[in-house]
Amino acid sequence: MNQSEAWSRRKFIGTSSAAWMTAAGAQRVLGANDKVRVAVCGVRKRGWDHVRQFAKLPNVEVAAICEVDENVLNGRLKDMEKLGLPKPKTYFDVRRLLEDKSIDAVSVATPTSWHALIGIWACQAGKDAYVEKPCSHNWWEGRQLVAAAKKYNRIVQHGTQGRSRKSGMEAMTKLHQGLIGDIYMARGLCYKRRDTIGKTPAEPTPTGVHYDLWTGPAPLRPFTKNHFHYNWHWFWDYGNGDLGNQGIHQVDMARHGMQLKFPNKITAMGGHFVFDDDQETPNTLSCAFQYDLPGGKRKMIEFEVRHWITNREAEIGTDFMYSRGQGPNTIGTIFYGANGYLAVGDEDTLNGYRSYIGKDMIPGPTHHEGGDHFANFIDVVRSRKQQDLHAPIEEGHISCTLVHLANASYRLGRTLNFDPVAEKVIGDDAANRLLRDADRGYRAPFVIPDKV
Repeated sequence: MNQSEAWSRRKFIGTSSAAWMTAAGAQRVLGANDKVRVAVCGVRKRGWDHVRQFAKLPNVEVAAICEVDENVLNGRLKDMEKLGLPKPKTYFDVRRLLEDKSIDAVSVATPTSWHALIGIWACQAGKDAYVEKPCSHNWWEGRQLVAAAKKYNRIVQHGTQGRSRKSGMEAMTKLHQGLIGDIYMARGLCYKRRDTIGKTPAEPTPTGVHYDLWTGPAPLRPFTKNHFHYNWHWFWDYGNGDLGNQGIHQVDMARHGMQLKFPNKITAMGGHFVFDDDQETPNTLSCAFQYDLPGGKRKMIEFEVRHWITNREAEIGTDFMYSRGQGPNTIGTIFYGANGYLAVGDEDTLNGYRSYIGKDMIPGPTHHEGGDHFANFIDVVRSRKQQDLHAPIEEGHISCTLVHLANASYRLGRTLNFDPVAEKVIGDDAANRLLRDADRGYRAPFVIPDKV
């Protein structure tokens, strides 16, 4: 009998909240020299990066890994052994992991449909959390994650690592100091070469895969290869398309540079072009976010997803601009001001920024230097100084809301008017239902609680 079968649904619903409240009250107080014990959830792709990044930090141990595919889990145990890392505890079911009081922090790199729920459960269990982007599958669960972090006084870092890159931080400072004058628009780019995913039929679940646990909050569909590793990004039940997958980094950077929060008006249009395959989400998308500011002033953010062969913009992705280069991809953010423009590369370590000043586009400041988002998280886990967190979950939630609003506009085929205070679409019940995944719903017992 596997862990999923052994775990009684009745027992989970009846005892989880009380057990985790007790755990929260008994959380371990870390001294400056105490080892931080981290558990990583989902270790096939991005989560394996988490394992390696946390393991290289001083006084940090990857003490547990949680993975629903036993084939992946066993492979990663061998990989950790090769790296000389201590053998971690292993779990298939994150609920069992969260009962482990020796774990200080949980790092979440599962499908997006799991992100907020594990983050909320971790907070309730008295554990800090590093939650990969996007932190939510819909607006409402992101708001609930923010509420849980606040209620349980947990450190929750959003996985928009560009906020820890030193060149990116410098670019933001230059913008806020007026390097290119009054910024009226930012443009995010996600031109990422994505080939067709083809079509895959329903088939028996592979041996060693705990598919019920993989599905979690989402509807339980027949197993297909396209609904599983990585390609889940392109289905509404589990992901948010490339706007939420890659684009959230650039949406977050655009908003950060312009010092904006929620927009007032959102429109998005596009489609699934070129390929005939199983993908549900658009592979080409143009978005606009309008901000109406005090005094009648208006600013905007544009965002564009392109999936195939395309041009570059502002030298983003070229070897001339970035020492690492991005292959065929053009991923970054461009800021336009009254006195020039500034282009920032993607969130990866070696990408930097360039600026061009005045009518003659004279080259201005430029910088290339990385940073360590995981180290920032661990530093704040130790210090408990929330203000030192580079990507607090509150900021992640706002940026993810832009993603959810644009996807709702695209799916409904209309412009949305948003109330930034109430965080509601004005006069559009269908849009507000999409922002809660109300029609998809949550599959018990994997349910985002109304009261965290």
